[in-house]
Amino acid sequence: MPDLRVRALQLLTRRDHSRAELRSKLAAYAEGEEELEAVLDSLQQQRLLSDHRFASQRVVARAGRYGNARLKQELRQCGVSDDDIAAALPEGGDEAARCQSVWQRKFGELPKSAEERAKQMRFLQYRGFSGEAIRRVMRGENE
Repeated sequence: MPDLRVRALQLLTRRDHSRAELRSKLAAYAEGEEELEAVLDSLQQQRLLSDHRFASQRVVARAGRYGNARLKQELRQCGVSDDDIAAALPEGGDEAARCQSVWQRKFGELPKSAEERAKQMRFLQYRGFSGEAIRRVMRGENE
C-alpha cells in the first residue's frame, strides 16, 4: 500500500487528476480493488484528490478554446460527476464572449457567402459552443 500511495502522489504532483483517472492509472499496481479504493479514499479525505478541483482547473485551462458542451464532454470522459461539472463551468466565463474570441482569432471577419458561413459555424460547433453563442457571433453582435 505505501508504494501505491507514493505512486498516486507522484501523479498528483504533476497535475490534478479525477478519481476515475487516478484509479485507472493505479489499477495495474494495486494488489486488489480494496487497496486501491483505500488509497483513493485516503487521498480524498486529505484533500489531495478532488474531482471538483480537477474540474475547475480543467475548465479554467481549456475555456479559452472550447465551449461548454465540449468541456462537459471532456469532464464526463474523465469520470467527473454532473454536479462537479455544473459547479465548475461558470468559472470558464461567459460562453458567448469566449465564442467571439475564438472566432476572432480564427476568422476575424464575417462570412461573405453561405459556404463560408457554414464553415465558420461548423468550426465553432466542433469546439463545443452553443447554438445561441454561435448565432450571436454570426450576427456580428460584439460583446
